[in-house]
Amino acid sequence: MPRDGEGYSSYGFQDQAAPFHHLPVQERVNQLTNRGIRDRNFRKTVLRAYGERCAITGLRIINGGGRAEVQAAHIQPVEQNGPDIVSNGLALSGTAHWMFDSGMVGLADDLTVLVSRQSNDLSAVKAMINSTGKLLAPDRLAHRPRPEFVTWHRQNCFKQ
Repeated sequence: MPRDGEGYSSYGFQDQAAPFHHLPVQERVNQLTNRGIRDRNFRKTVLRAYGERCAITGLRIINGGGRAEVQAAHIQPVEQNGPDIVSNGLALSGTAHWMFDSGMVGLADDLTVLVSRQSNDLSAVKAMINSTGKLLAPDRLAHRPRPEFVTWHRQNCFKQ
C-alpha cells in the first residue's frame, strides 16, 4: 500500500491498462492451430483469476474429483478476433455462460450485470445474479474485463 500520499504510479503501476494490440494474422493462425493447449491455458488462468467462482452468480462449486464446475468464457469470442487473455475472459457457471453467450445477460461499463428485456423470465434471471448486482471481478486490475471487450459484447451480443 502506498505511504504518505504516494500514488501507485510512483511504484510503476498504472491506473489504466495499456491499449490492446491485435497479433499479426500469421501469429494468430499459429496460435489457433494449437487450440487444445490454448484452451487449457485460458481456462486455467481465467479460473485462477476469479478464484474458481462464477463472476455472475457468485457460486463456487467443486465436483467430487476436485475440479471447479465453472467455465472460462470469452467476452469477445476468438472467432470474432477476441484474444485469449485473462482480461477477455470470465469465469461463469454453465447456465451463466450460456446466458452471456446468447445475449440474455451482458455488462455495463461499470460491470453491472445487465439482463435482456427479451428474457422470458426476467425475475428468475435477476435472482441468479449475486447480491451486488455487479460482476465479481478479480482483485488484480490487469485481470479485470477490459472496457473494449465489454463494449464489444454489449454492442454485438447483448439483446437490449
